[in-house]
Amino acid sequence: MYPGLNSEWSEAQDSRESEIEKMTDDRESQKKAKSGKELNNELFIRKTFETSAEKGCELLFRQYHHAMCSYAVRFVYSKDIAEDLVSDIFYTFWKNQSYLSVKTSYRAYLFKSVQNRSYNFLANELRNTDSFELLPQYDPASADRPETLMYFEELSQKITEIVDKLPPQCQKVFLLNRFENKKIQEIAIELNLSGRTIEGHISKALTALREGLKDNWTWLVLFVSIFK
Repeated sequence: MYPGLNSEWSEAQDSRESEIEKMTDDRESQKKAKSGKELNNELFIRKTFETSAEKGCELLFRQYHHAMCSYAVRFVYSKDIAEDLVSDIFYTFWKNQSYLSVKTSYRAYLFKSVQNRSYNFLANELRNTDSFELLPQYDPASADRPETLMYFEELSQKITEIVDKLPPQCQKVFLLNRFENKKIQEIAIELNLSGRTIEGHISKALTALREGLKDNWTWLVLFVSIFK
């Protein structure tokens, strides 16, 4: 009925599809380039281990330390605890000569170690809570089971979603307090707010976490213990 309009619409659609295909191709190229760079780094580090284990560990530390700490923070919600866990992983990796038995990539091995170590930390914290006796369904022996680690990963994602939905100022205060371990007064000075206002934001964030995790009773007890 409107041939000119239909023609323009068709051309616009074709142009849009072409742009999407190009963007997809660009992302795929970037992913391949990043993957190739990581592979080259891994090969170089593995070669270094053949001549010097100390230098190999040093290269691994430089390559992955920051990323591992950021990954650990997702689970333990504390910058200091995350850094301690990662440092302990590298110490154990060196002391036990774990590099000799790594069959996968070093990156996969180290990040899996972060996940396991973070889970074990939280499991130990859970055992130390006053309400542990109320949680007979918790089994410490399940720490390394795939289904348990998957549940742990899903829970971490859920916590991230809850924090992401907090009002901007509330989220900022909470992250400064939990990620950077800053005290209420330090945050108040940094954001030019009263200490009472900072306490209010933290309380609001904790309430949101408790509400969002109410169906995960075992871990709710743990996070209330950690975040109180």
